Amino acid sequence: MNSIILIAFFFSFTCSVGQVNIPNSKKNKVTNKGKFFAYWGWNWASYSDSDIRFKGEDYDFTLSNVRAQDRQTKFSFRNYFKPSNISIPQTNYRIGYFFKENYTVSIGVDHMKYVMIADQNVTIDGTINIGNIKYDGTYTRKEVKLAADFLRFEHTDGLNYLNVEVKRFDNIDHWFGLDLENLQINLTEGLGTGVLYPRTDTSLLGKERHDNYHLSGFGLSAGIGLNVAFFKHFFIQADLKGGYINMPSIKTSLSVLDSASQSFYFFQNNILIGGKFRLF
Repeated sequence: MNSIILIAFFFSFTCSVGQVNIPNSKKNKVTNKGKFFAYWGWNWASYSDSDIRFKGEDYDFTLSNVRAQDRQTKFSFRNYFKPSNISIPQTNYRIGYFFKENYTVSIGVDHMKYVMIADQNVTIDGTINIGNIKYDGTYTRKEVKLAADFLRFEHTDGLNYLNVEVKRFDNIDHWFGLDLENLQINLTEGLGTGVLYPRTDTSLLGKERHDNYHLSGFGLSAGIGLNVAFFKHFFIQADLKGGYINMPSIKTSLSVLDSASQSFYFFQNNILIGGKFRLF
């Protein structure tokens, strides 16, 4: 929603500017090929419900349609811009290269946060036999409450999607009748793929808590955005991005026998600040 609001603002602004007649205005052509770019920004994420399977020596069960949400850091200058805190919010950062005038290849990290909603009721199928009187048993389409003594499950440092993207940039100044040297408006669209390297914080059935990074799976994504460049080198970008995540190897305790698996869809709104530059 935040990206949509920003996009609407820029469209309104540029339409207004486009109606102003600027005598003898002739924009020098901006070339991108051979330039590098980098950005830093923030995301607001949402997730589809997912089935999560938990496996260990004495249990094997699946929770169906588990709901989750992101975890936003409360906005303040200290929380978002203090150097020691800059990686705490949900962030996106990337570096890339224009290998053609309108095409880029880049590598970056989408640092999202995924938090299972506590105390929700879900359906369970499978078996638990770990010596826990409350939860041991065989389950077939039964309902269970995800209480604190049963499960707390989150990827909060975070749901790290390390990915490569190929994107196209299309200058759309002419849509608004603009011919300004120091303002350029671009529509971006592209595809990405990568791996998931989450730090998963899990408490499961009283087992020793796990909270370490682990290579857990892969992701696919696609996005569209509006890029507004100022003075040829700086830009603000608003992105809408969605994708699919599949994690067949999630660590849930310190035991090598314990693991979980899940897959789900995600959607991001992103606000990004960056720059373009040449190395030589």
